[in-house]
Amino acid sequence: METTRPVQPRFYGIDTYQDPLGRFTFRFPIDWHKFEPTGGQEGAIYSPQANNPQTWFSVLVSRLDENVVAEDMENLSSGVDEGIQSLPESHIEKTADDVLGNLVKLERVYTFREDGAIRKRRVWVLYVDEWLMVVAYQGESPEEYQYWLPMGNFCFDNFRLPEALWFATDRELSGYMKRQAPST
Repeated sequence: METTRPVQPRFYGIDTYQDPLGRFTFRFPIDWHKFEPTGGQEGAIYSPQANNPQTWFSVLVSRLDENVVAEDMENLSSGVDEGIQSLPESHIEKTADDVLGNLVKLERVYTFREDGAIRKRRVWVLYVDEWLMVVAYQGESPEEYQYWLPMGNFCFDNFRLPEALWFATDRELSGYMKRQAPST
């Protein structure tokens, strides 16, 4: 007996991932499977696929060597675009750059070739005080991206930063305005 999947994915429940260091939370479908990031990265990956996930939502976090400020956005944006363009057969479909205080958010939706298949991915590259957070949703293919998009959007919509990080990116409260050139 052949089983067919529903026209749209179904939510059977929702759970919340809380970063152990309190840097972020997000909500995800309860029947998705958790995977640990590789390469020494911190964060979490959840996928509807139990084995070899190629469709997933993730938040990966790295500590930066210095604090990012709003004035860094143009350089950061061009760096993100260069990185994406270095992927095989990449095509950027959407670009949106935003600044809120000293929080820099770079959003990209793009396709690229990986392991012989075209993947589609949406990312928020967030520079939050001393943290780089990459919030991403990937579809194994553009079709799988579209199929799982309601759940990917749900995860994005329920991604939260704690108040402490919002305060840390407030230009007036944090004291990080423009970087001053060292006095000679």
